[in-house]
Amino acid sequence: MNKEIRLKIIDVCDAKIATKGENVGLSFYAFFKNKNDNPKLLMEVATWWIQEHKLDHFQKAQKIKDLVLVDKIA
Repeated sequence: MNKEIRLKIIDVCDAKIATKGENVGLSFYAFFKNKNDNPKLLMEVATWWIQEHKLDHFQKAQKIKDLVLVDKIA
């Protein structure tokens, strides 16, 4: 995934954790507007989420943030 979406995922996770607590869950749709205006990027994130990491639809925001940070290093 590109740097821009990685930063957005981290920001969204941080915001959700700050407002709803450490156990808040979210789906990969949380990083996109309700309107599907970038299907290529949506599929890229969905592929990362579903195929690469074998994640269920809803995951803890902290887990997603940690995965993005680890993938960035690798």
